[in-house]
Amino acid sequence: MRPNTLIGKINQKQPVFGLFVSIPHPVIVEMIGHAEYDFIVIDYEHASTNMENVEELIRAAELMGMTPLVRISRVERTEILKLLDCGAQGLVIPHVERLEQVEEAVRYAYYHPLGMRSLNSGRPASFAKYSLTDYIQEANENIMIVPMIESTEGIRNSEAILAHPQVSFVLEGAADLSQSLGVPWQTDHPEVQNQLKLLFDVSQRCGVPYAAVARSKEDMQFWSDRGVFIYMLGDDRNTAFRAYMQKRNDYLSAGGWT
Repeated sequence: MRPNTLIGKINQKQPVFGLFVSIPHPVIVEMIGHAEYDFIVIDYEHASTNMENVEELIRAAELMGMTPLVRISRVERTEILKLLDCGAQGLVIPHVERLEQVEEAVRYAYYHPLGMRSLNSGRPASFAKYSLTDYIQEANENIMIVPMIESTEGIRNSEAILAHPQVSFVLEGAADLSQSLGVPWQTDHPEVQNQLKLLFDVSQRCGVPYAAVARSKEDMQFWSDRGVFIYMLGDDRNTAFRAYMQKRNDYLSAGGWT
């Protein structure tokens, strides 16, 4: 199995940067890789991505030396099994509110003795080219579990959730959190920010790295001052849209039309 380079970087507390991938084309992943990102999170929750697309996106990430994670749509045995058999090296679990959600995902994602993932000799195992018993151990060492906590209920239960030994890091979800607080999309609202700080404090007590979604340079400074080194920088669609719009506006201005 390919080593999960993201695990090593996190263990060394290196700054790492990721993007959600919603456009189901491997060229997007190649561009992200050439831009020197460390990992991607393929969005299987919101985007119109199918399982065949996922495998191609993972293959592109492997080509570029990035760690491919997948945000699952739900904690369900067959979905998790297929995504991992495609070569995903970790699962981002959305809307985690209870420890039981993490426990169930671990049961489906890991082989014995950590879980009961169904045995398979597909592409992550190099099609049984090498010892499958060795592969089982390697797989268990290289799969990541990332709960995404994005509600007040999840934050209330975060200490129990993050105490699970297989949690690799926790990802905040300020957007849906804002909705659960009655201020949808107001991610800078004081109540939202206070809840994120609570989640961060819990993560520090549990010894679990915290991943911030940096929405501005000020966000980046705030979290880096607190020792955060894992960052999601949005998704491929919004990043491309803003670049397209900025380039047009820059040239519009240079031509004297604004």
